[in-house]
Amino acid sequence: MSAPHNTKLRIAVVADSDRETIYRLRHAVYAVELRQHPVNAAGQLRDELDPHNLYLGAFQGDTMAGFISITPPSAPRFSVDKYFPRDSLPFPFDAGLFEVRLLTVLPAHRGRDINITLMYAALRWVETHGGNRIVAIGRREIMGLYEGVGLKPMGRQARSGAVIYELMSETTAGIRNYLCRIDRILARIQENVDWQLGVPFWPANGCYHGGAFFQAIGVEFDRLETRRDVINADVLDAWFPPSPKVMLALRDNLDWLVATSPPTGCEGLISVI
Repeated sequence: MSAPHNTKLRIAVVADSDRETIYRLRHAVYAVELRQHPVNAAGQLRDELDPHNLYLGAFQGDTMAGFISITPPSAPRFSVDKYFPRDSLPFPFDAGLFEVRLLTVLPAHRGRDINITLMYAALRWVETHGGNRIVAIGRREIMGLYEGVGLKPMGRQARSGAVIYELMSETTAGIRNYLCRIDRILARIQENVDWQLGVPFWPANGCYHGGAFFQAIGVEFDRLETRRDVINADVLDAWFPPSPKVMLALRDNLDWLVATSPPTGCEGLISVI
């Protein structure tokens, strides 16, 4: 009996004992539902990459609701090698490249945040294990999902059975910067999942430089309410209250200031200093 949906979704590395379940679910989705592969009598799908793949799973109680696979750079090959010559692709196949594949959510659990949760879990795993770029092939019908987490189409397609895939890639830094746009969604996901991945949900932030504060609150000032939750401690920002004399000068000249563009080179400030 499956667990009710009000149970927190658990995100964890799939144990070896659950691999057979994944192979059966792969057959149900990719052979029976999508017709990418022929249906087989065993009712399972596996390939030569499985001994090298890591699976991350989304569990509702004891029921697997979805999974995603990560192929590390130590694997002898990637699944994209079946469709695209490596020397034709605009990024190196080096020790920092990880492949993310087989993003799967079971029919009874679709329409929730499981897709994006699994994609984010894969990013956190890759980031934490030294990856600096992700490559993937995504089903054309759900390209918006992949683009919604920062992966970029490479303008190349491949067909497998009845399915057409798009090649996508992006650096982990590029994906991380893109995810600043959906930080509220990620915060909601964090509240609603039992994160047992073995890596922190949020990356350990280093010393960000000018602009990171406005990325966090929205460069178009569309999320100014979040300023109360973000410490503006960039190089040029101050996390302590301004001088009362500064506040007085601003109040006394506010009407003029909001109608005036300051000198972009800060010449007056530099002269005074």
